[in-house]
Amino acid sequence: MNKGFKKYRPAQPIAIQNRTWPDKQITKAPIWCSVDLRDGNQALVDPMNLEEKLLFFQTLIKIGFKEIEVGFPSASETEYEILRTLIERNLIPDDVTIQVLVQAREHLIKKTFEAIKGAKNVIVHFYNSTSTLQRKVVFHTDMQGVIDIAVNGAKLIRKLTEEIADPQMNIRYEYSPESFSGTEMDNAVEICDRVVEALGSTPEHPVILNLPNTVEGATPNHYADQIEYFCTHLQHRDSAIISVHPHNDRGCGIAATELAMMAGAERVEGTIFGNGERTGNADIMVVAMNMYSQGVDPELDFSDMPYIKSVYEKCTKMHVHERHPYAGELVFTAFSGSHQDAINKGEAYMKEHDSAYWEVPYLPIDPADVGRQYEPIIRINSQSGKGGAAFVMKHNFGIDMPKDMHPEFGAVIKAACDQKGAELKPQEVYEIFENEYLGVHYPYQLKNYRLTDNDDNTTTFEGIVGYHHNDYKIKAVGNGPIDAFFKAVKNIGIHDFEFISYAEHALSSGADSKAIAYIKLKTPGGDFIYGVGVDNNILIASIKGVICAVNRTLKQNKGE
Repeated sequence: MNKGFKKYRPAQPIAIQNRTWPDKQITKAPIWCSVDLRDGNQALVDPMNLEEKLLFFQTLIKIGFKEIEVGFPSASETEYEILRTLIERNLIPDDVTIQVLVQAREHLIKKTFEAIKGAKNVIVHFYNSTSTLQRKVVFHTDMQGVIDIAVNGAKLIRKLTEEIADPQMNIRYEYSPESFSGTEMDNAVEICDRVVEALGSTPEHPVILNLPNTVEGATPNHYADQIEYFCTHLQHRDSAIISVHPHNDRGCGIAATELAMMAGAERVEGTIFGNGERTGNADIMVVAMNMYSQGVDPELDFSDMPYIKSVYEKCTKMHVHERHPYAGELVFTAFSGSHQDAINKGEAYMKEHDSAYWEVPYLPIDPADVGRQYEPIIRINSQSGKGGAAFVMKHNFGIDMPKDMHPEFGAVIKAACDQKGAELKPQEVYEIFENEYLGVHYPYQLKNYRLTDNDDNTTTFEGIVGYHHNDYKIKAVGNGPIDAFFKAVKNIGIHDFEFISYAEHALSSGADSKAIAYIKLKTPGGDFIYGVGVDNNILIASIKGVICAVNRTLKQNKGE
C-alpha cells in the first residue's frame, strides 16, 4: 500500500471561538478586481500580445470591472508597454482604476512609479512573502526580517507618492502578505498593522489588505476562519479594505472565496473562467453568477457569455471546458431522459403559471440570462428518454406529439442512437420522424377522395386507395369522416383495427397553413400504434394518419 501520504502535514485548525461566518449570507457584491492581464496572463504558455491585451481589457470594462490589474511593469518591457499604452492612448475610463503589482524591493518600486505617470486612478499593489515555509526555505530570515521588508517598501511608496504631488493622479495602495494562508495568523496581523501605519492609512483613505490563499492547502472553512480571525484581530481594521485572492490547488477556490466573503472579505481578486498558475485562480465569473442565481446583483454583466468566452479563448488560446459552470457548451444540456422530461414540464409550468421566479428543474438559471437559447437544452443520445425527442420536435419543428405518443417515438429514437453510437442532432431526429411516420406510403396509399356531409348528420367517404400496384374504388357512410373511411376500407383488407384517440394542431399559420393529425389505433393483435398525417384539410390529415398507422403495423409485423 502506498504510504506517501505520511509525508504531508495536515492543516491545523484556527484557534477561533464563536466564529460568526457560518451564519452569514452573501447579500451584496464585493469590490471585484480582475487579475486576468497579470496573474492570468503570466500563466499562459504563450502570453498575450499587446492587441490581445487591449481587447481583453476592453472586454473586462464591458463586463463591469472597476478595478483591473494590468501587469507587473517593473518585470518586463512587455508589461511596461501595456500600461503605458493604456495611459497614453487614454483607454482607461475615468471610473476604472488600474492596478500594478510590484515586489517590495526599492528598484522595482521606483520603476513602477515611472510606469504609472499620468494614470488618473491607480492602485500600487506591493507584496512580499510571509509564510513559515518561505521564511525557512527561501529567505532564511525570521518574521521581523519579513516585517522590515514590507514596512520599508510601504515607506518608499508613500514617499514617492508625495514626490509626484500630482492632483490629477489618485494613487491608492494595496499590500499582500503573499502566502497569507501559510502564515501564522498573529504574524499576518502584525505585519499588516505595521504596513497600515507606515502608509499612513486612515478610514478616509484605507489601504487594501489583500490576503492570498496563494497555495490552497486546506478546506475552504479553514480559509474562512483565517479571514475572520484576521478581521477581528487587526488593530487598524477601520483603515483597511479586506481583499482575498484565492487559488484553486484543491479545487475549492470558488468555495473558499464565498466563505471568505461571509467571513468579512469586502473585495475579491480573481480571473474570469479561473485561469491562473497551477490549477488557477478563483473564477470570478462563477462566483458572480452564483450570487446572481441567489437573487443578488453581482454588479458584473455576463449576459453575453458566448462573446465573453470567445474573447477569452481568442486571447488566451485556452479552451473553456464543456462542463464549465454557466459558460460551458453542455451546461444547459440534458441527455438523461428523466432530466429532459422535468425540464420540459418546468418550462410548461412557467408558462401556465406566469411565475415571477425561475422554476425549471435541473437548470439553476435561465439560459437566456447568459445569452444562451432554449433550443440546445435537450439533446438526444442513447441515454435520452421519451420526453427528450418530443421536446426537440416541438421546440425545433413545431410538432407537438400527444404525450401517449412520446414512448413510441422515444423508442424509435433510442434505437437510432444505439445504431449510430453517437448523439443525434435535431435535424436527424426530424428526419427519423419523417421516415417513420410521414414517409410511410406502402402498401396502402390514399390517391383520391371526397367527403360529403349528409342531411342526417352522417358523412360519406368515397375515393381511390392504392394497395400494392392496384387501385381500388371505395365508398361508405359513417358517423364522421374517420368512421366512414374505416367502413370503406374493410372491403380491401383493413379490418379489426380499433380507433382509440385523435389529436391535431396547425403546423403553420396563414392561408397556406397545414394541419397535422395524430391517430392512435389498437391493432388486431391488441397493441397500440400511432399514425401521423399532414394535409391542408384537417379531415384528410386524419385519414392519412389512419393509413399511416395501418402501414406501420403491417411493416412491423413484416406482413407486407
